[in-house]
Amino acid sequence: METAFTPLQSLGGGALIGLAAVLLMGLHGRIFGATGILTGLIAPASKLDFSWRAVLMLGMVSGPVLVLAFSGSFPAVDVPVSNLMLVLGGLLVGVGVTFSAGCTSGHGVCGLARLSPRSLASVLTFMAATAVTVYIIRHMIGA
Repeated sequence: METAFTPLQSLGGGALIGLAAVLLMGLHGRIFGATGILTGLIAPASKLDFSWRAVLMLGMVSGPVLVLAFSGSFPAVDVPVSNLMLVLGGLLVGVGVTFSAGCTSGHGVCGLARLSPRSLASVLTFMAATAVTVYIIRHMIGA
């Protein structure tokens, strides 16, 4: 299993995420935490609350459609695990989000920028869990 080195795409994606976080905070006073945005979309506090969340989620999922429009094909995605593993991974992420009171975007992008100690602890936990998971999958299981 090889991980692609994509510095320009990563820099561009990171810049866009940072810009979105700054705009959401500046225009709506809200933290750019994807899980919290999705949760609020499912059970919105008001019609206005639903509207900005829906537009933001639509923007997040419309990327592949834009790639198709400009390049003529969808981006290549290779997920080297079974659907069962994807579901289990999603459930584990859901449990982690619940226990850490937020997701990687909320803690990693916005929380660290606000110098939140809770976000620092969460991000360090995310990174340690990721390193252990990658080691187990690549070196112990051999996938």
